[in-house]
Amino acid sequence: MKEKLNPLIKSYGTRPDSYQIINIMDTMIAYCGLACDSCPIHLATLEKNISHQAEMRVLIAEELSKIYGTTPKPEIITDCDGCRVYNGRLFTGCADCEIRKCAILKNVINCAYCSDYACEKLKKHFAIDPGAQDRLEEIRKKNQYQHDK
Repeated sequence: MKEKLNPLIKSYGTRPDSYQIINIMDTMIAYCGLACDSCPIHLATLEKNISHQAEMRVLIAEELSKIYGTTPKPEIITDCDGCRVYNGRLFTGCADCEIRKCAILKNVINCAYCSDYACEKLKKHFAIDPGAQDRLEEIRKKNQYQHDK
């Protein structure tokens, strides 16, 4: 997905000055380890130029089709504020995500904090997004370091 969307991320990936990230490890990492701040769907949400946003959503739909073997239409690429935002806008794929539902049920910040890490659902996700595993592993290391102090 990144290959085709990298130009979009570079062009449209800058956040407005009013968009603050307090701690990326705590606020912009999805339950599954996806980095919301670089997620093309989230970046399209932040895009102010409607025509650029539409272009981004077409490319996102094409890439989702390749990754998941589905045929999403650009219209279903809805605004998303990140799966951990309460009462915010949520992409359909995030709303239906079994990993998200599980993490909410277990009341964990993200899967890095789960006692069942890494479950089979998460391992399937890592096969599609190995970067998610790297991010969650980094959080686990940081968390372990803090406990060892």
